[in-house]
Amino acid sequence: MKGFDPKFRDFPDYIIGITKEIWEDRGIATLHHYYAPDILVRSPASVVRGNAGVIGATMATLSEFPDRTLLGEDVIWCGTPEEGMLSSHRLLSTATHSGDGAYGKATGRKLSYRIIADCHAIDNQINDEWLIRDQGAIVRQMGWDPVDFARDQIAREGGPDRCVKPLTPANDIQGPYTGRGNDNEWGARLADVVTRIMNADFTVIGTQYDRAAQLEYPGGVTGHGWPDADRFWLGLRAAFPDAAFAIHHVIGRDDPMMPPRAAIRWSLHGRHSGWGAFGTPTGAEVYVLGMTHAEFGPFGTNGVSLRREWTLYDETAVWKQILLATGAV
Repeated sequence: MKGFDPKFRDFPDYIIGITKEIWEDRGIATLHHYYAPDILVRSPASVVRGNAGVIGATMATLSEFPDRTLLGEDVIWCGTPEEGMLSSHRLLSTATHSGDGAYGKATGRKLSYRIIADCHAIDNQINDEWLIRDQGAIVRQMGWDPVDFARDQIAREGGPDRCVKPLTPANDIQGPYTGRGNDNEWGARLADVVTRIMNADFTVIGTQYDRAAQLEYPGGVTGHGWPDADRFWLGLRAAFPDAAFAIHHVIGRDDPMMPPRAAIRWSLHGRHSGWGAFGTPTGAEVYVLGMTHAEFGPFGTNGVSLRREWTLYDETAVWKQILLATGAV
């Protein structure tokens, strides 16, 4: 871990450790140390540049959810300390909506939802980030439907002209990290599976997924087996049948005491032109940023199967784009 604080034994320990230090231990000021001054943070909801904005957003979130925990489930990573490392950090967060804020008046609701964050770090500092929270799960647990939440959010942010615009290729900014991942076989396998699905080859689910696969999808949905995987991926692709699919980053890992696993970051960009997960086709141009983690095991074709999958995208950001494009605010 050349260039990193010696208290961290390895890169996953660094990522999990600073997350707890910042959020749960209230070391918000350590963001001046752990985050670069001009860091880029992209989420489906926005593009933020600069550590000052990150610090402000962190304090606002903790004011709204003061008991928030961030439980690190896995860190799938690539790179070297000398050249920089990219972590894909999957977390399970719990929180109580105890304060007024971005989600409206305090509801007292207890929440549980997943996050995946891709962070580039070098010399003990993060300087580039992609972040997806399961906003669909968050707002549903507060009693909202995602489309209604997106409509209300537009209004609270000042209307269509003044509201915060979701991430698209038009407003994205190139950061310091330009890597594409590593060439490990497990990353290549996951990338191939998702690419085949996006090319409408849904037979890959029956041949590459374990029949008992555990599946975690947007909206806090847990599924098992081939029918649930088919339902999720078919619903997403059917909504955007002509959208361009791209994989932006691929990592595979073989680590002691862990199953073979992989992480990919991908996108769909095109028109909402089909019936699927987002209802009546509107023709709206939409950009969907997605992340997928997977673990592999032995019970499949040729002795390999995808046994666990976690996929996230932000339903509310998709609905916000549809509402802004159609004027249905």
